[in-house]
Parts: sequence; C-alpha cells; structure tokens
Amino acid sequence: MSTFRWPELRVEDWEDTRDTLHLWMQILGKVQLVSTSLVNHWWNVSFEVSARGLRTHLMRGPEAEVDGEFDFVDHRLVLRSTNGEQREIALEPKTVAAFWQEVQEALPQLGAECSIDARPNELATAIPFAEDTEHKSYDAASANAFWRQLVSAENVFSAWRAGFAGKDSPVQVFWGSMDLACARFSGRPAPKHTGSVPNCPPWVMQEAESRENSAAGFWPGGSSEGTFYAYVYPEPDGYRDGDLSPATFDTELGEWVLPYETVRTSDDPDQTLMDFLDRTYAKAADLAGWDRKLLEVDPHRLDRYLYPRGEKHWPRSAKS
Repeated sequence: MSTFRWPELRVEDWEDTRDTLHLWMQILGKVQLVSTSLVNHWWNVSFEVSARGLRTHLMRGPEAEVDGEFDFVDHRLVLRSTNGEQREIALEPKTVAAFWQEVQEALPQLGAECSIDARPNELATAIPFAEDTEHKSYDAASANAFWRQLVSAENVFSAWRAGFAGKDSPVQVFWGSMDLACARFSGRPAPKHTGSVPNCPPWVMQEAESRENSAAGFWPGGSSEGTFYAYVYPEPDGYRDGDLSPATFDTELGEWVLPYETVRTSDDPDQTLMDFLDRTYAKAADLAGWDRKLLEVDPHRLDRYLYPRGEKHWPRSAKS
C-alpha cells in the first residue's frame, strides 16, 4: 500500500493545530455561505477534497467570482478571482485574529468583499475571529496527514455513493463540525429537527435534517486517530441493536462509530470502511422501510464500456 494513503495521525499530537485549522476553515466557509446560492441541506457551503487540500465552490462577489483552496502541500490559502487576480495567505503558526485580518484584506482586492457573522458555529466556546489570539498552532506535517486521511476516506465514500440512484449528497467537508460526510435520502420528509448544537441557530439543523436520511462521515476526534460515524434521521426502532463489529454504537452520540485506527490497521482499509458504510446504511434503510430496489444501483453497470481494457484505477481496493 502506498504510504500516501491511510496515514497515522494521533489526535493528541495535532489537537492544537486541528483546532486552529478548524477556525480558519470556518472563516472561509462563512465567506462561501454568503457568496453562494442555498442548495439542499447546506451543500453549497461545504469544501471539496482536492489534489492539494480543500477547495470551495465558485463564490460570487460584487465585482468578480472567486474560489479558495487550502493547499496542504505548499501550505497556503490560495484565493483566485475571475478578474485574473490571486492572493495567497501562508498557513503557518499564527493567531485566528491574524488569519481573519489577512482574509479581510484579500477579499476586497479580488472584488469579493462581503460581510459575515464573524463568530464560530458548532463550538462550545465561540470567540469572535477578530479577537481570537488563543488558537495559533499550525504543524504542516499534521495538516498534510489530515488531508491524506480525507483523500483516503473520500476514495471509499465516492465508491459507496456510486451505488445509490436516489438523492444523495456529494462527498464533502463541512466546516461547522470539520467532518467529511455523505448522506443518502429516502425521498420522504423528516420530522422537524429539535436537537440543539452549540452556537448554532435551530434553523440551521432544521434545513440540514429536513429529509429522511442515512448519513456517514469521518471526524478527526472521538478516538485516538479520529472516528468514522453513521446515523439515520429519524432513527427507527432497533437501529441501535445488534452486532456490527468492529463498529460499536455510541449511545451518547446516537451513532455507530468505527475508529480510524481500526480501519487503518486492517488488512484492507478500503474494504473495512466500505463494509461499515454498507452495513450501517442497510440497517437504517431496512428498519425504516426504504424502497431499496428503487434507490440502489449497480455502480459497475457500465464498466465494460467505460474501461474496456480494464484500466480503471479506483477505488483502489474497495469492492461495492
């Protein structure tokens, strides 16, 4: 196996960098929030895993369109404008307040000045970005390893997504919770979400969970090297029961969880993760009475036409 994929990254070794990077992502994510049109369940505000790191969608400013990319190879935030201009902000040890100021200076120069709610969401402590001198860590090797974790997981999540013909989300990174996620939808509405998330208005989660869905993702926390999770909303009776080992059900989170370390150290990490995605989804869909024959599809149905000489390169080892 290539050493690029499935890297070891202990949470305790990069927690300060993770928390600082999370806040930097929130700043750019909020710019995207006010500069794009609302798409189902906030899909317009997410980041896409790229060949260099994490990139935004195309964002619309008053004078030009821009996009942004956290480059975890050269360690810079690159902001590009349709007017041909580009600005770069170094990813290095610096306070959130300093990063915030650099972004605020760069956007007007690119024709993309905007106003955002300049406080974090989904965090218990919400220091305004302009005042946050507490978070100031950046370890380049750890940030690069985190990106490689995301690339590894995205490979499998995308292959899993290909087996669903119904409405499903892109494989995307949400800046509120700093997790890679993908969701499948039954096509039915869901009851109004009534749970609470720290420093997050209720209408945010009501939009996110407005349709019945089975979701899965990866979060860089919860266990020694991060955690894969799966949940269904609304949760049908019996979802928490049974044996889906090596996954376990976390009653506090209301989710099935699988440590990243368990996946990384398995004989076939891609297949171990694919099994987790398949089994948690199947349990949710069967218990909730989804029309699986209608919603599911053979992801390899056109392989004989698309890859007549067997030149397909992905997923590396996962089998749908």
